[in-house]
Amino acid sequence: MKEQALALARSTADPGLAVNRLREYLQTHVLRSLHDAEAFRVMAFVGGTALRFLHGLPRFSEDLDFSLVSPEGYAPLVWMARVKRDLALAGFDPGVTWNDRRTVHTGWVSVAGLLHEAGLAGRPAQKLAIKVEIDTRPPEGARCERRVVTRHLTFLIQHYDLPSLLAGKLHAAMTRKFAKGRDWYDLLWYLSQRPPVQPNLQMLQHALDQTLGAGCCDASTWGRLVRQRLASIDMVAVANDVRPFLERPAEADLLTPDNLATLLPD
Repeated sequence: MKEQALALARSTADPGLAVNRLREYLQTHVLRSLHDAEAFRVMAFVGGTALRFLHGLPRFSEDLDFSLVSPEGYAPLVWMARVKRDLALAGFDPGVTWNDRRTVHTGWVSVAGLLHEAGLAGRPAQKLAIKVEIDTRPPEGARCERRVVTRHLTFLIQHYDLPSLLAGKLHAAMTRKFAKGRDWYDLLWYLSQRPPVQPNLQMLQHALDQTLGAGCCDASTWGRLVRQRLASIDMVAVANDVRPFLERPAEADLLTPDNLATLLPD
C-alpha cells in the first residue's frame, strides 16, 4: 500500500500538492484503523477533515478531529496501537504518541521515510505527521449520523451532521484567539451552499457558553457575531494561510470581507 501512496505523490509535479495527497492517504488509513477498532461506537468525526471526507470540501487538512459521544468504551491507547500496527502492516514506518492531560486529548501519528522516498525531503528521517485530537467534553446538542466512506479504503464513520459541523466551525471562527485560514475558507464554503445550511443553534449556544460564559452571546445572532469578528482580522493573511491547502489555490482570493458579509444573514 505504500507504493500506492508514492504513486499518488509522484502523479503531480507540485511538491505542496504531493505532500497534501500523501497526508490524506495516511489519514484514510488512520480512519480505517479506527473503524476496525470500533472507535466510532463512542466518538464522532468532526472538523474540516470530516467536511472533506464526507461532503467534498476542496481543501486538504492536516488534522483529524473527533468528539467523544460516550465515555463507555473509550480506549484511545488501544486505538493508537491499532493505528501503528496497521500502518506497519501496510509497509510504512510509523510512530505514535498520546497525551491525555487536557480536556482535548492529543496524539500524533508520524511516518518516517515516506517524504524522502517520494522525493519531497532530503533526509530519510524526516517525518510526515498527522495530529489526532479528541474533545472529551464537547458542547451538548450535536446530532450524529453514520456513513460508509470509500476513499482508497472503505470504512464506516460516525460523524456530526452538517448543521452541527457548521456550528462547530462558527464557534471556531468567532472565538479562536488567532484567525486561521481554514476556518474562514470553510465558512465561505458553508455559506455558499444551496440550499443554505442552517447551524445547529442549540449546539452553538452550548459551545459559546462553554467558551465565553453563559449568557455572553446569543447564538441566534451568529451572523452579527461573525461580522464583528470579521472586522478585526487581516483577511489577506487569512487567505495566504489557507492557500497551500486548497485544491484550487486561486479560490483563496475569494476570501474578502465583502464576499463573506454578502453571504451572512442579517
